[in-house]
Amino acid sequence: MTYILASGPGGQNVNKVATAAQLRFDARNSPSLPHRIKQKLVEIAGSRMTGDGVIVLTARRFRSQIRNREDAVARLHDMIAQASTVQTYRVPTRPSRGQRRRRMENKQHRSRVKQGRSNRYTD
Repeated sequence: MTYILASGPGGQNVNKVATAAQLRFDARNSPSLPHRIKQKLVEIAGSRMTGDGVIVLTARRFRSQIRNREDAVARLHDMIAQASTVQTYRVPTRPSRGQRRRRMENKQHRSRVKQGRSNRYTD
């Protein structure tokens, strides 16, 4: 965790105090993360991940250093939680015979309604 000068609100405080927090997490070499989560983190992090596999998060939303540090840690936690969720497998299903029959009846009904709108007796 390093602290850098932040832009935005804060008046003279912005020019004097390094309030923005920059969190660096080496995801590629982390022993606590399984390989599957590391691969998913690469997708989720996108441009926030360097070529070395380090995730760089810069938090400058708040005026205080402590709240920016908490924000950066929370964002990293959310990224890891998102990467650790397993996507459920979708079982492909087919419409039942009754659903197919009702669909065809509805199509025939709409067809008759539209045929009834046509002007068949033109002079």
